[in-house]
Amino acid sequence: MFRLFGSGIAVCTLVLVAAGAVAQEQAQEQAQENASNPLAKVKNIDVRWQHFDLVDGSRINDYFIDGAFMASEKLKIKYELHYWETNLTGRSESDFESVLLKGIYFPKEGVRGNLKYRVAVGLDWIVDLGDTDKGIGFGSDQVAPFVGIALGLPSRATLIPLVQQFISYSGEDVNITAFRLIGIQPLSAGKWFKLDVKIPIDWENDNEVPANAELQFGKNINRNLAFYVEGLVGLGGDRTYDWGAGAGVRFKY
Repeated sequence: MFRLFGSGIAVCTLVLVAAGAVAQEQAQEQAQENASNPLAKVKNIDVRWQHFDLVDGSRINDYFIDGAFMASEKLKIKYELHYWETNLTGRSESDFESVLLKGIYFPKEGVRGNLKYRVAVGLDWIVDLGDTDKGIGFGSDQVAPFVGIALGLPSRATLIPLVQQFISYSGEDVNITAFRLIGIQPLSAGKWFKLDVKIPIDWENDNEVPANAELQFGKNINRNLAFYVEGLVGLGGDRTYDWGAGAGVRFKY
């Protein structure tokens, strides 16, 4: 009996050690993921600022909180709250612009050869808080389903193609299909570089394509803190802004 009891303790100990090792490995893997990848399994809160110099000569300063957490192993929740300062109407105005809640479900992930992959499907819920008389907001509440995949390349870079459909359910009509390609390359000393290209097709406005690109350079200060700077540029004849700049502080937990 004692022999069986001792064997049982040994087996339980081995199981607990193995489970602890797996959990530690998963935690380390998640800690290495960059939160600038929207499909990363991470927990973070970013405090951000972006400035846009619009094609008509006016400006927008967007101050926002951009956070995320894992509700479960396969479900990620992201949230954003935006506050604008702008002179779109010819005078300086400021107010809350929108709140966004995003659910991301990961149905499958794994490795094929030397390529890691993670499939994602999700939905954005965007509530307009602005006042178009002030030049703030877009005058509509929207939902936006999307699908994407994160590909971990042998170079340690991550490539993320996404496609998303924006549809309004109240206010002004919105019908936009957006194609997005994100590339993130880790650098030495905890730094990273990100390229984010967005190509939306606005079906409600003569199929205009107000494309844009974002360049981001960041650095991890430690396991819990990072910062980054951004350069933004409008692309093509339908662009809404010529250039922009941004900065952010990331708190990881």
